Amino acid sequence: MQTKQNKDNSLVWFRNDLRIRDNASLAKAIDAGGHVIAVYFFDPRQFTRNSFGFKKTERYRAKFLLETVTDLKASLAELNITLLTYINQPENIICRLVEEYQIEHVYLQGEWTSEEVEVLQNVTDSLSDKVKMVESYDQFLFHPEDIPFQIEQIPQSFTNFRKKCEKYSQVRPEPKSAERLPKSNLLEVDNELPSISDLGFEPFLTDDRTAFPFSGGERAALKRLHDYFWGTRRLSYYKQTRNGLVGADYSSKFSPWLANGSISPRTIYWEIKKYEKTVIKNQSTYWLVFELIWRDYFKFVSFKHGNDIFKLEGILHRELHWETDQQLVEQWINGTTPDDFVNANMLEIKHTGWMSNRGRQNVASYFAKNLLLDWRIGAAYFESMLLDYDVHSNYGNWMYVAGVGNDPRDRKFNTKLQAERYDPHGKFQRLWLQNVLF
Repeated sequence: MQTKQNKDNSLVWFRNDLRIRDNASLAKAIDAGGHVIAVYFFDPRQFTRNSFGFKKTERYRAKFLLETVTDLKASLAELNITLLTYINQPENIICRLVEEYQIEHVYLQGEWTSEEVEVLQNVTDSLSDKVKMVESYDQFLFHPEDIPFQIEQIPQSFTNFRKKCEKYSQVRPEPKSAERLPKSNLLEVDNELPSISDLGFEPFLTDDRTAFPFSGGERAALKRLHDYFWGTRRLSYYKQTRNGLVGADYSSKFSPWLANGSISPRTIYWEIKKYEKTVIKNQSTYWLVFELIWRDYFKFVSFKHGNDIFKLEGILHRELHWETDQQLVEQWINGTTPDDFVNANMLEIKHTGWMSNRGRQNVASYFAKNLLLDWRIGAAYFESMLLDYDVHSNYGNWMYVAGVGNDPRDRKFNTKLQAERYDPHGKFQRLWLQNVLF
């Protein structure tokens, strides 16, 4: 790439916004009018063990992430933008790229949880003051500037948050598609994507029992969106089927792509609106929007409360007694508790990286309310294993279930009754409890 000696040379630093459609950072970089390059980091810190002994990213999400970045690289190439990838810390590389390509604007998605903030600060410290960091809050349904609250006034009740946002806030339209740049924008020197082995994992095949048999990447996300809405029209029945346990179509399965930003909540929202105009508008179409608002809510809760979402007392600063019995933790992880419904769900996540929403509520409640184990251990295990790990939803939901978050009722799930209601014929439990290889 022949770089220009002007302020318009731009670097797009991809984080959890791994798409080209509805991507504010990419659009701003292209609109600046100069040369554009992109970068993604497989940060080694994300593959190390945390304080509870779990890898922060296990093999399921690592594979999904590699598929996602592979797809992003191909999509950017069609726009004549090179995506550079590194197994390295951003603060070690971005300063070098800025110097080599005379970058004066770095575009990136805004993040606010502590690890991401620390990395950004390290990067900023490594750069000249002349380099402008341009952050965009690009992972919300309702943009932070458009909600009827100041961040410090976000309600403790989801219902209050939802009703006011529905009444007073608008979802922003998707911007026009990113424009293709001249071929001269492409870098002459490219680098190869890492393999799963490079990230420290043995290659593996997906378990054929999985309820999430999909690949990572924006194209796979958009295909799922089309199939679920327009192909099978399952959206029309989402509210009735969303608590299912077996198969690919009981729920939308959008969450893994939403989690790493392969698709934006706005893209899904506006497709729902199109569906409502041309097919049907009912409780099911609304309920998918309802779930997107829940996702937003947990993001705003973490925005408001900061690191309190990671603390034992949670955002309520509530001191409860918690155990740390490693044997009980291992029984929960390996699906060897006295509860078959819990065991089946735990074996599902162990072998696939996926678990239904209904399953998550039950196993988390069992962990925190029956076993009385430190809920952060369960949250850290989910962080490690889940394909759709999202820091805000994960820790928000675990606090909620543990009684230190946003649930004023502090409920405890009766897993026996839940199994009778949601797996009345034992189909799900048989799927995971028969012929299991440990």
